Amino acid sequence: MSVDYVIADPVIAGVAARAAIATPGVVRLEPGLRGLVTAWTRAARGRWKGLDPAPSDGVRVRTADGRLTVEIDLVTAGADQAAAVGRAVQRSVTRFVAEQTGLAVDEVWVSILDIEPEAR
Repeated sequence: MSVDYVIADPVIAGVAARAAIATPGVVRLEPGLRGLVTAWTRAARGRWKGLDPAPSDGVRVRTADGRLTVEIDLVTAGADQAAAVGRAVQRSVTRFVAEQTGLAVDEVWVSILDIEPEAR
């Protein structure tokens, strides 16, 4: 007998958020406008069900036609090259989601919304 299971998108988003924020050069995740709407909806649904969801602001997950796409909005440190941080986040999220959930991530889209200058 085989057992089928489904890992909900908010769980995948929480795992992806942990991987992204742990990547060197990432200052914080930023929800952006679409992310704010998603976060409000998720929080309202969680309160209604009495759940406390994992923090995943700045992360959106889409599953379509069997493909898993993760979109991440973030702020990088001024001391790091933004493109290199973005590539590192893509690798980290792909690897960590696979390790924690067993799911293969097809695409990781990283949007760098700001670069935080170095403190003087």
